[in-house]
Amino acid sequence: MTAHPMPRAQITQGPIDLCALEAEAADDSHGAIVSFLGVVRNHSRGRRVLRLHYEAFEPMAQKMMDEICAEAMRRWAVDMAISHRLGLIEIGEASVGIVVASAHRADAFEACRYAIERIKADVPIWKREYYEECAVWVEEPAADPEGGRIANE
Repeated sequence: MTAHPMPRAQITQGPIDLCALEAEAADDSHGAIVSFLGVVRNHSRGRRVLRLHYEAFEPMAQKMMDEICAEAMRRWAVDMAISHRLGLIEIGEASVGIVVASAHRADAFEACRYAIERIKADVPIWKREYYEECAVWVEEPAADPEGGRIANE
């Protein structure tokens, strides 16, 4: 069933290429491709955001992203590719990309939501928001990998 049995999760310093992620995850056996691209927005918590900076404990972050990808692939019988960017990221640039390919759309949507919520909750990647007057490390709200809405999104 799965054309690409190995999880494909990566941590990168460079821009995220959604088309490359789609090429990694999808093939002609899939009837659905769901893509998620998390981009830096210009506001958060009532303040104007200038840019973000992501840091990680890379060996553990990579291991956990691989595990999340493998779990989603097993649970929903999908193919998946994930990329999370580190370093300084400007407004409008992507910080995370997820592509899920499956025979049917429901599995692709569910697996994609599961992956982003698990990444935000469990992967040791830290976000610093830069405002006009200061910079602050942000603690993410508790995530619900099963699809419930997250407070402070």
